[in-house]
Amino acid sequence: MAEAATRRRARGGGGAARRAERSAVSFETAKYIERNIPNFEVLNEEALDIIETNAETVLEEVGVNFVNNPAALERWKNAGADVQGERVHIPRGLARELIKTAPGQFTQIARNPARNVEIGGNNLVCAPVYGPPFVRDNAGGRRYATIDDFRKFVKLGYMSKWLHHSGGTVCEPTDLPVNKRHLDMLHAHMTLSDKPFMGSVTEPSRARDSVEMSEILFGKDVVANNAVMTSLININSPMTFDDVMMGALEVYAQSGQACIVSPFIVGGAMAPVSVAGTLTQVMAEALAGIAYSQLCQPGAKVIMGAFVTSIDMNSGAPTFGTPEASHITYGAGQLARRLGLPYRSAGSFCGSKLPDAQAAYETANSLNMGLLSGVNFMLHACGWLEGGLVSSFEKFVMDADQLGTLHHLAKGVEVDVNAQAMDAIREVGPGGHYLGCAHTQANFKSAFWKSDVLDYKPFETWLDDGGKDTAALAAEKVEQMLANYQQPAMDPGIAEGLNDYIAKKKEAEPDSFI
Repeated sequence: MAEAATRRRARGGGGAARRAERSAVSFETAKYIERNIPNFEVLNEEALDIIETNAETVLEEVGVNFVNNPAALERWKNAGADVQGERVHIPRGLARELIKTAPGQFTQIARNPARNVEIGGNNLVCAPVYGPPFVRDNAGGRRYATIDDFRKFVKLGYMSKWLHHSGGTVCEPTDLPVNKRHLDMLHAHMTLSDKPFMGSVTEPSRARDSVEMSEILFGKDVVANNAVMTSLININSPMTFDDVMMGALEVYAQSGQACIVSPFIVGGAMAPVSVAGTLTQVMAEALAGIAYSQLCQPGAKVIMGAFVTSIDMNSGAPTFGTPEASHITYGAGQLARRLGLPYRSAGSFCGSKLPDAQAAYETANSLNMGLLSGVNFMLHACGWLEGGLVSSFEKFVMDADQLGTLHHLAKGVEVDVNAQAMDAIREVGPGGHYLGCAHTQANFKSAFWKSDVLDYKPFETWLDDGGKDTAALAAEKVEQMLANYQQPAMDPGIAEGLNDYIAKKKEAEPDSFI
């Protein structure tokens, strides 16, 4: 029996796969955004030159720390850096030379090829919130996240039209052992959705598990020759690269998988209070991290990240949707483009405790900033609440709905014959209206973007329907989407292979909640 199961898994596709594909229920997902509008550039050439020069000075004179990682220190030494203890001083020009092998654009494939995403160029890929230990909904309030919550978020992500990516740790399932929860999270992304997903980075062995599970899902040859994961590698700002994140980076780079190398900046705490000073540090950290990915594997796929917020100087809490964060995000986008690298930043950022007006203002500022700054991969695009401590079910669907506005803004303004509407203007003439004219009748279904969550009814109709605010409407939308969810089909041999792998991994070591 075991041998027969092995043969089924080895075949991978075959009749079962074709039957599964025919019976699959597919939900509409918009293609990743392709911008037809210009990026907003806040820095002139002189300012960019100054920041780039200062960043190289930081790398050479101040240096960066690679802690608890002798192999990394040896790689840097062999590349020509000055290594003093765990401090690496990178000569001017060395990091820039190393990153030349990093591709400027790449494809991340999904198990449904129609949902592959192109990262880089003029493209924008949106992925959901990442990392919160808490969740919130209207019914249960704020609480620690569970694997059941995690699976619900994956289902919502799969059902969300304007969301291109399933993401990674959409919430932290605290009811599972720390050393094993990554297995269940990956399994949820792989089985409950057919969109692209992220791997685990919390320990190098978990990155290896992510690669091995992907090899079961896609096949070893496919994984060896394609990016099937894009995973988040945070830098411990200021200028510290720890062994855990770098260990995960090493695994992914050497396995042909993509990484986001991202400073984690709270201005005034982990970087200077000035925009130019923060951009200098962001540039230095990103250069060092991306260069190291190329030392691990020339040609490794990598995204330059910039997670940036400021700090409230009274409370010490991070603040979001601020002008300073926007200036830094715009500037970092310019720096990434000058390096010829894909760019990650922005999201549905807010500091609010509830999906309220504060959340809406700050999120709108952050999402539009991401579109205009030329972001190619937007992590945290929906669901973020309370400074990233909470994944909110209601805000998830509110934000995911609003991503549709980014799609329509990015299309730009059409000026073809139909868009010029001269026949309509002639038909209606002075004093008329356009509701019944031929041009309106031909175009009304696609002319305007329409929210699937927000309420546009007249006051009396809205009141008769219960006078619901946006959070209440979003809660209803969550329930509707989960009720309509249908799991994408999967080859039984692959499903069995994933289950066997997880079972063996869980049996191999005791549970740990530390």
